[in-house]
Amino acid sequence: MTTELDTGLPSTRQIQNLLRTKQNIEVKLMTGDLISGQLRWQDPQCIAVSTADGAVVQIWFHAIAYLKPQ
Repeated sequence: MTTELDTGLPSTRQIQNLLRTKQNIEVKLMTGDLISGQLRWQDPQCIAVSTADGAVVQIWFHAIAYLKPQ
């Protein structure tokens, strides 16, 4: 299991750019749930999104159907 981010991957670079710009995102989960908010951090397995109500939601990459900027 990888313990470091592979910054050579386009998906990692896109998420890192969203972190730098503090842009709001929309994350659609495989379950159909939709989470909107600001990306807070990324590690090799997960991202964290801060929602409008102040909650920080940790999302495993394998649970994401898509992620897009708002």
